[in-house]
Amino acid sequence: MSETPELSGPSRRVRRNRAIAAGLGLAVLGVAVTAGGMAIGSHTGRAAMASVAQTSTPSPTAAPRPTPAQVVAPAAVPTFDKKARSIDDPTSIWVVSDKLRPLNPVDFVPPDLVDVPVPHTWAPQLRKEASDAVVALFAAATSEAGLTLASNSAYRSFDSQTSVYNDDVAANGRDAADSLTARPGFSEHQTGLAIDIGADSGDCSLSACFASTAEGTWLAANAWRFGFLLRYPADKVPVTGFEFEPWHYRYIGTDLAKEMHDKGVTTLEEFFGLPAAPNYG
Repeated sequence: MSETPELSGPSRRVRRNRAIAAGLGLAVLGVAVTAGGMAIGSHTGRAAMASVAQTSTPSPTAAPRPTPAQVVAPAAVPTFDKKARSIDDPTSIWVVSDKLRPLNPVDFVPPDLVDVPVPHTWAPQLRKEASDAVVALFAAATSEAGLTLASNSAYRSFDSQTSVYNDDVAANGRDAADSLTARPGFSEHQTGLAIDIGADSGDCSLSACFASTAEGTWLAANAWRFGFLLRYPADKVPVTGFEFEPWHYRYIGTDLAKEMHDKGVTTLEEFFGLPAAPNYG
């Protein structure tokens, strides 16, 4: 009876093939694990690098301004000098005379009075500078607007002003006179710088209606160009102390007249910061 071969498990060949397959499987697994690790590491590295890049990127800042080679001082803006002339000296063309500011001396006589060669009611005199300005003013009214102006009154001495004031008091009473006529020693006419202007026709002379005439309208708009100020405006009675006189012009010089016109200031009291003078002190 022959012997049956002993069942001793897989043959050597089979075991070898299995070992090879197992080895190959482990190798494949190792490669996969390595590749995965590399992929994960690569992703993590890129993220870290991006984070570092974001952290290390400087914030944008404004470019520094260049320093000039030479510092230039700002240009000085010219300002009007209110102290260039005296407002107290009666010989100054800026002298301010009102109910609180009598002339000093009260019987002052201007040193350079001249006859003014313009049409007139009463022969006018003014200080030389003011006279020349009146001649130019009257000539411009004719050449620019076809108007003929006339002087109704100009320089009045202390004695003449005393007579005019007393006549006004006698006719209208002291209170009314004080609103219409300056007392002697307080009058702008005594400075030789003031003139009462009207139409040569006499229309509305020394009356409030003169403001509505062609002559009055032209003067109100243009007198400043020649150095004159409408001294007693209608809306400034509480400041000047006198009723509206659209005929009364005061010479102050072209520089001051232009400055007041440009600034829109209409009284000397306001321009020079003086107290209002509605009443005598």
